[in-house]
This record gives sequence, structure tokens and C-alpha cells, in this order.
Amino acid sequence: MPTVYIVRCADGTLYTGWTTDLDRRIAQHNAGRGAAYTRQHRPVTLVYREEAADRGAALRREREIKRYDRRRKEQLVRMGGADEAGDA
Repeated sequence: MPTVYIVRCADGTLYTGWTTDLDRRIAQHNAGRGAAYTRQHRPVTLVYREEAADRGAALRREREIKRYDRRRKEQLVRMGGADEAGDA
């Protein structure tokens, strides 16, 4: 099942992505084989995950979260699930 995730990079920044295999993807990020951004900001730590119904839903949710400002992303991480507006 597709998963939308947020990782906290070594410098404290947040990176949002999606995958069908979360453990593999986190390992890729930490091995320098993930996204270009995370290659420069390793290591990363998983701080948020959210399952999506399908690939399309995961892509839409990833795009939505990427538009959030840092405050709202941090709020999402603290809540540990869908944001307070009920978006999932």
C-alpha cells in the first residue's frame, strides 16, 4: 500500500515523499540513493507516515503536504496522523 511520509534531515529540515516500501525508501535516503535533497542532508529519521488508498491518492497527498509551511508540517508530525482539517 502506498505511504506518504515525512523525514527529518540531519539539519532539522523536513522532506516529504511517498513510496510503496517505506523501510526500503528510508534506507535509500540514508545510503545516499534517495532524493537529491536528502543526499545532501543525511541522515534522515522518519517522523510521519500516512497510508494512501492508491498511487494517485499518495501523489495528491504528497503534493498537498509539500505546499504546507513548516509550522503546519510540524503540527502534522506532532499529531502523528492526518492533519486537523481531516485531510487524509
